[in-house]
Formats: sequence, C-alpha cells, structure tokens
Amino acid sequence: MAGKVDRVAKVGAELGEGPVWVARDNALWFVDIKGPHVHRFDPATGKLAKWDMPAQVGWVLPARGHGFVVGLQRGLAAFDPADNSLRPLAAVEPDRPQNRLNDAVTDARGRIWFGTMDNAEGKPTGHFYTFDDRGVRDTGFPPVTITNGPTISPDGRTLYPVDTTGRTIYAVPINDDATLGKPRVFVTIEDGAGYPDGPTVDAEGCVWIGLYGGWGARRYAPDGKLVETVKLPTANVTKIALGGPDLKTAYATTARQGLDAAALAAQPEAGDLFAFAVDVPGVPVTEAAVTMKQ
Repeated sequence: MAGKVDRVAKVGAELGEGPVWVARDNALWFVDIKGPHVHRFDPATGKLAKWDMPAQVGWVLPARGHGFVVGLQRGLAAFDPADNSLRPLAAVEPDRPQNRLNDAVTDARGRIWFGTMDNAEGKPTGHFYTFDDRGVRDTGFPPVTITNGPTISPDGRTLYPVDTTGRTIYAVPINDDATLGKPRVFVTIEDGAGYPDGPTVDAEGCVWIGLYGGWGARRYAPDGKLVETVKLPTANVTKIALGGPDLKTAYATTARQGLDAAALAAQPEAGDLFAFAVDVPGVPVTEAAVTMKQ
C-alpha cells in the first residue's frame, strides 16, 4: 500500500508531465509542457534544476550513454543539458501544424513510443508512433484527441495507449516487428473520477495512471481490476514515475492549467511535484537507442 503523500519540490508547473527516473544520475527528470521547461529533481539534495526549451516539450527520456531525447512540439531532438544544446532528430506530422507531441516511453530495445494530440484539445488528430533507427512510424492505432502514454508491460508484449478524453486505457499486443495487434479496452474511468492521463507499469505488471481532474492516481492489476487508489492535494495529477534507488518511490507530476483563482487558492500546491512510498518497485528505464554526439 502507498505511504503518505508529500510535496517534494515546489515547481508551479502550468502542465507538469513525463516524469522518468534516470538511474545513472539518481534523479527524476520531467517537463512543464507549457513552460516550456525540462526539470531535474535530485531527491538527495532537494535541488530542482530547469532548462528552457524553444517550444512546447512533451517529454524527456535518457539517451544511450549520456544526454536525452526530448519530444518538442513538432519533432524529436537530442538534448544535452551540459550546454543546453539541441540537435534535431526527426520531424513529426509536418502536415498537422495544429498538433503537438505529448507523452512517451522507451521499450527494452530502446525504441521510443510516443503520441501526438490536438493542441486545442478539440479534434481527433492524435496518433501513436514509434521511433528507432528506421525513423518515425505510425503504429496504426486509431486517432484520438488527446493521447497519453503509452506504457509497456514488463515482458514487452503489451502496449497501454490512453485515450484521455475518451476516458479509456487500451491494451494492445506488440508484435516482434513493433507492429500492433488488435486493441482491447483495459480500463474505462467512470464519470466524475477525472480523466486518465499518463500511465506507467510496475514490476508486477500493474498499471499506475494519473487522474487529471480526479485528485489522485490509481493502480490497476494486469486483468484491469482496481487494486489501489492514492489521493493527492491537487486535482490535476498527470503522471506517476517509480524511482529512487530501489524504484519504490512514486513521483507524481501535477498541473495548474485550467484552474481559476478560486481553485488555485484551494489547492496552492497545484503544479508541484509529489512523492509517496510503494511496496512494488517500478521497471528500470531503458535508455533510448540514440547515440549522442560527443
């Protein structure tokens, strides 16, 4: 069962997202999409660092050896925090200027799975993609308005893409060539409980999901049964990452986006970073198979 929820960093993010535990420097990395910023939180010191991005940034993932890959509004770029440099890697959806990148995960082979969405959150123009040495490829998953995730089961055989406005998490078989099988509904979030946002998996194959507008996060068993609910002091919980040396600290990013003055007065910690202890550890993050320039 989860432990007490604590605020561990005052961030004030407009739209905090994409937390990922990076073992090589024992730190949590995440983004403020609308900032647009990349953040690094060091739990040993409590220090929070920030890098400005030139466009909305949906996610940050560690790259092979050193550096990171970031999902900017219109494409992927290699990011070196040592000098704040960016190198374009691949354009995404140049024919859909109304879209932006939103969330991502790496699989055990270092491939990046990510989604796009309508920046105005109104039209079903969001798609899920993979990126590897063959470039960016559409997975063929049906388009939705707001994609989130995906995340991947510990055995690498199931993809969990999220249709946020449709309140649905799907489970989709992953074939050996990174194509997808037939989707099935994994979980539908009931009315009044918020919207499913960013997902992650733990070592037992359970899926953690942040609830945007739902004041918390949930953990679902591989069969879709709800096994745990964690309440947070802010409404917009965007994503959970399991980190720390033993991968048993759950970090939660949150958002201030869409909250009026009264709502912000009622939840002054909105947009901050939270943490709580869990019994089941996470799955180590594989570095993206992108070699950074030395």
